[in-house]
Amino acid sequence: MARPEGMRVRFVGVGEAVDENYGNTSILLESAKGDILLDCGFTAGHDFFRHAPDPDNLDGVWISHFHGDHFMGLPALCLRLRVAGRTRPLTIAGGPGAADKVHRALELAYESLLKRPPFAIEVKEAAPGDVLELGPYTLRTTLGGHPEPCLAVLAELDGRSAFYSGDGHPTPETVELAAGCDLAIQEAYGLDESTEGHGSLDMALDFASRASAARLAVVHMRREDRALRADEARARLAAASVPAMLPEPGDVIDLP
Repeated sequence: MARPEGMRVRFVGVGEAVDENYGNTSILLESAKGDILLDCGFTAGHDFFRHAPDPDNLDGVWISHFHGDHFMGLPALCLRLRVAGRTRPLTIAGGPGAADKVHRALELAYESLLKRPPFAIEVKEAAPGDVLELGPYTLRTTLGGHPEPCLAVLAELDGRSAFYSGDGHPTPETVELAAGCDLAIQEAYGLDESTEGHGSLDMALDFASRASAARLAVVHMRREDRALRADEARARLAAASVPAMLPEPGDVIDLP
C-alpha cells in the first residue's frame, strides 16, 4: 500500500475500557516518514496488527495515561513485534513515571522482553507542557480533565496536526493546545451528560467549535450508548457546525 502524502489517521480502536464489541481506543498516525500509535490498551496490541497496513513502520507509541485500557496492550504489541523479527528500536513515550510503569508491565507479562530483547525498547517521559519528538512527529502536551493525570497531545508533521485527548473532559488548556488543528479526536464517554473524569458528546462538539478544529472524531463512548444509540449520536454529529464523525475500527481520515 502506498504511503500517504500527508498524515493519515487510522482508528485502530474506538471503544472504552470494557466494551465487548469495540476495542480500546487507539489511534495510528501514518506518513511516508513513519508511524506512531497513540495509546495501546488491553485490546490494542492485537487490533494494531489487524488494522495497520505496515506494522514494521511503527516508530513509537504514545501513552496518554496509565489506566489499563490505554497502556496494558504494550506487552502483546512488543511480543508480536519480536516474533515478527523486529530489530530496530521502539520508543515508548508517556507522562511522569512512564519508564517504571512500562518496564513493570513488560516484565510481568514477558520477562524476556527486557532481559533478552531482540530490539531496544526506549522510554521517554514528558511533563505537561513539554514538546518532544516521537518518530517523525512533534508532540505537544497538556493535562486534560481526568482523575489519573492524562496528557492530551497535539501531533504535528509537515504542517498537519491531529489532537488526541486521551481520557478526560475538555479544559481551557486542551482547547488552547488544539486551536486550529486539522483533526480533533476527543473522548465523549457520555452521550447526554458527562461522567466524573470524562466528557460528553455536547462537550466534544463545544470543544471542537471553541478550538476552531477543522474536523472532529468522537471516541471512547460508553458501551451502552454505543450499542443502543449510535445512530442518534451520528445524527447529532452530522448536524454540528464542524464536520464530525463517530468512527468505526479501521476507519481512516487523510490530512493531505
